[in-house]
Amino acid sequence: MQLIQAIWNNNVLKAAVVAWFIAQLLKVIVVLIQSRKLDFSRLVGSGGMPSSHSAFVMAMCVKVGETVGYDSPLFGVAVVIGFIVMYDAAGVRRAAGKQAAVLNKIIEEIENMDFHFEERLKELLGHTPVEVIAGALLGIVIGLIFC
Repeated sequence: MQLIQAIWNNNVLKAAVVAWFIAQLLKVIVVLIQSRKLDFSRLVGSGGMPSSHSAFVMAMCVKVGETVGYDSPLFGVAVVIGFIVMYDAAGVRRAAGKQAAVLNKIIEEIENMDFHFEERLKELLGHTPVEVIAGALLGIVIGLIFC
C-alpha cells in the first residue's frame, strides 16, 4: 500500500501524465474543429497536434528540475531523454509514417490485381516540428504550474 501511495504522491509522474492527457484531449478538439467530427480514438492515438510525447517528457524535465535542481545530473539525464524522444517523434517516427503511406498506396495498387491484404499500416505516427514544439511548450507550462 505504501508503494501505491508513493507513486500517487510523485509530482514528476503526475505532471507528466497530466501533460500527456491534456495534449491528447487537445488532439480531439483540433480534429473536431478541423473536420467537425468527434474522434475519441485521438485520445490514445499517436501523431497530431500537439505532440503528447513532447508534452510528457518536457513536463517531466521541468518537475525533475524543480524537485532536484536544474543543476543536478538527474535533470541533465531527463533533458537528454526528452530531446531523444522529441527527435524521434519528429524524425524517425515521422519518416516511418511517410513510408507507411507509400506502402499502403502500393498495397492498394496490388489489391486491384486480385491480391488482398488484411490490414493497412498506420500512417499517423510522428509529428511535424511545429507539433513537437507545441507539445514541448505545453509540457513546460504544465510542469511549471502543476503543484
